[in-house]
Amino acid sequence: MRLLIIGTLNGQVTAAAKIALTRGAKVAQVDDIDQGLVALRGGKGADLVMIDVGLDIGSLITALKAERFHIPVVACGIGSDASAAVRAIKAGAKEYLPLPPNAELIAAVLAAVTEESSSILFRDPAMKDTLRLAEQVAASEASVLICGESGTGKELLARYLHKKSKRGDKVMVSVNCAAIPENLLESELFGHEKGAFTGAVARRVGKFEEANGGTLLLDEISEMDIRLQAKLLRAIQEREIDRVGGTQPIKVDIRVLATTNRDLEAEVRAGRFREDLFYRLNVVTLRLPALRDRPSDIDLLAEHFVRKYTEANGTPPRSLSPEATARLRAHSWAGNVRELENTVHRAVLLASGDTIGPEAIVLSGATRQESKPAAGTDGAAAPGARGLVGRTVADVERDLIIDTLSHCLGNRTHAANILGISIRTLRNKLKQYSDEGVRVPAPRDGDRLTA
Repeated sequence: MRLLIIGTLNGQVTAAAKIALTRGAKVAQVDDIDQGLVALRGGKGADLVMIDVGLDIGSLITALKAERFHIPVVACGIGSDASAAVRAIKAGAKEYLPLPPNAELIAAVLAAVTEESSSILFRDPAMKDTLRLAEQVAASEASVLICGESGTGKELLARYLHKKSKRGDKVMVSVNCAAIPENLLESELFGHEKGAFTGAVARRVGKFEEANGGTLLLDEISEMDIRLQAKLLRAIQEREIDRVGGTQPIKVDIRVLATTNRDLEAEVRAGRFREDLFYRLNVVTLRLPALRDRPSDIDLLAEHFVRKYTEANGTPPRSLSPEATARLRAHSWAGNVRELENTVHRAVLLASGDTIGPEAIVLSGATRQESKPAAGTDGAAAPGARGLVGRTVADVERDLIIDTLSHCLGNRTHAANILGISIRTLRNKLKQYSDEGVRVPAPRDGDRLTA
């Protein structure tokens, strides 16, 4: 994990940096925001930025967004100044860290904000076959294409390959090809020179250069525009790139991994993906099975997520009841491991006592049996879907938020976690509903600050 510290922090930066280093982070430090942006543009990269709360955090957040640096920011300052913490969070910081630094607190922040793991839990034979092949090819320099449905853990498998490779002690850089607009992806990959296009305020090193010596992960490669695929093919073949607006080619030394949730061969036949690029990437293919095809792993993963989220949320140790486990086994898991993790996280928050019962397992979609259409059905909408017809999205959203808040006995923090939204968003929604005359559940004791 790469940590960039911005600011002197009145001498406390040394202690904070040492703690981060002992926790496995690679630490760089600069004195001000301008120097921080120069470091990021230069390709040094960061997985987390820690900034002195006395600096202009808002301008840093704005600059990061404008230049497409998707990096979480944590503010830190001397003591536990509540007003400074509030200002930092409102400016866009993910967390506020009081100084002098506490080792466990820094470790918790690093884990929460930049959770990164290359360990894969499994016991099902379907996963054993995939991991056995991954072990065989990890040490090679071959490009690997990782296929699987959304939520199966393709990026996790990519990190596993990187850690097991000869480049495991070097950087791994990931680019989400689906999340970056087409007109900006070329600059993101190859970098640009100052003035190359509107908004190019300075030279910027792209992901290929940032990953030099290490591994580059092209996440959801199937979403890349076919016109850019030709330039990508040349870069992979020649190990050479051209910055946008540049005049000299730049040599790079990288290993390329790619993921897709689509059938790339079908995409090639449809003319949406270059055949030569497909074969260049597809030296080795690893296929991650869907969770419904690895049922032996459901219990193992569920128990892991229970432990993870009881610790993360400071709740008493809990275990899944046999009835709750049976509900999890029967579900179809369209969202795979990601959906299972969210379901268990929600269950940990909703449960009371030391056992998670079936009432805390809130599922969406069909069970395994229900997901298979019965013979003779005409594909008519399910009763639940018919109940939503004629209602606006805003109405459905309001009922979902209010019902979830009621279920959490007014606890805003737990409700926001279940809904997958920030406390600020939830607070704004509740104020809107209250202004409209809707009865909003009162905050639970101890949760007043998030009302």
